[in-house]
Amino acid sequence: MAMKDAGPAERGLFDAAAEREGESNAPLAERMRPRGLTEVVGHEEALAPGAFLGRIARGAAPRSCILWGPPGSGKTTLARLLAADSGHELVPISAVLCGVHEVREVIAAARERRSREGRGTLLFVDEIHRFNKAQQDAFLPHVEAGTITLVGATTENPSFELTAPLLSRCRVVVLKALDEDAVASLLDRAMSDSGRGLGRLGLELDARAREFLASHSGGDARAALGGLEAAADLAAGDGVTAIDLARAEQGLQRKALVYDKSGEEHYNVISAFIKSMRAGDADAAVYWLARMLEAGEDPMFIARRMVIFASEDVGLADPSALPFAVAVRDAVHFVGMPEARINLAHGATQLALAAKSRAAYEAIGAAVEEVGRSGARPVPMHLRNAPTRLMKELGYGKGSAASCLPEDLAGRKFLRAGDLDDDPGDSGGR
Repeated sequence: MAMKDAGPAERGLFDAAAEREGESNAPLAERMRPRGLTEVVGHEEALAPGAFLGRIARGAAPRSCILWGPPGSGKTTLARLLAADSGHELVPISAVLCGVHEVREVIAAARERRSREGRGTLLFVDEIHRFNKAQQDAFLPHVEAGTITLVGATTENPSFELTAPLLSRCRVVVLKALDEDAVASLLDRAMSDSGRGLGRLGLELDARAREFLASHSGGDARAALGGLEAAADLAAGDGVTAIDLARAEQGLQRKALVYDKSGEEHYNVISAFIKSMRAGDADAAVYWLARMLEAGEDPMFIARRMVIFASEDVGLADPSALPFAVAVRDAVHFVGMPEARINLAHGATQLALAAKSRAAYEAIGAAVEEVGRSGARPVPMHLRNAPTRLMKELGYGKGSAASCLPEDLAGRKFLRAGDLDDDPGDSGGR
């Protein structure tokens, strides 16, 4: 939507974006920004006919509101589309860049616009939580008088970041992170669109790459499309037509860490030390300890490895192992070499002879794997903290359930509490 009478305070997100929309070098996420409510995905509930935003989208007069949601969930896009559909003049500002003086300029222009043109002004304030109390209070009389319709966007909980008077004059709309299906549909649209998207490049998005981008973008449309664009650039640079999983991983910058191989013997010996303790062989543990110390290994490095071992390998079988290992570390730091070798030997033999359980280690591994597979599932309402009235009205802290896991993971087991004699296994000498 074209903007009129745009002074310095009124230039921001949207006018700059509008100038770039037709440019081929604009970011893919900007080029693919929805131009109508029919292109919006993932917010069916918020845009339903009877919902607050849904009524505005279908012709009701816009009302002041706060759009609260995670990055890339569509707050900016929705504000832009609501202004266009209502016929209001859209004036975007950023709370990071503007202060009370700029807000006063916007208010004066809005008052003049209503007087001369009979048009309302929708003032969009990005990152409104960045405004202090005085800056937030500056909006109050103008919201009440109808001079402006205020739409604020925030990633932070309004109960904590916005003043009570401002909240009382604005409806809070909670926008959820886009689910995997919604993100995947955006990826498909970008791949097929020859005008704004990547369709003209003749590239194909591998199914595994598509799934990775959709599931690992955290519900952030910008991140997913940015990752796709970077992966497409990599494919084009390599002269291939398929965006595969490896390029998608590079595009999202989710690379596996690579170890430095120049110190192979260092890792071989520390591996032997750990595996000897794991096997309950105290003599071998002391031998490999001596090898490391004689080679000039940092004694604090060895002590830290034992602190990890106390939880990873002894764990629930002997809860006293962790404070014992921490005490060894403190003793090594306090005493120093060469006498600290005695403290290290005490720690190595004690941990080697201790009962073993990897239950806690395997539990967190299984939980991390589940998080990687299923993503960030919503916290059940009965587990959420509800210190403010708004949060209580949204249902925080209400209800009860037998499981404290997300609803679709109820009954999932990560800790085998009774399995205290697990096979020590092999952690690869970490």
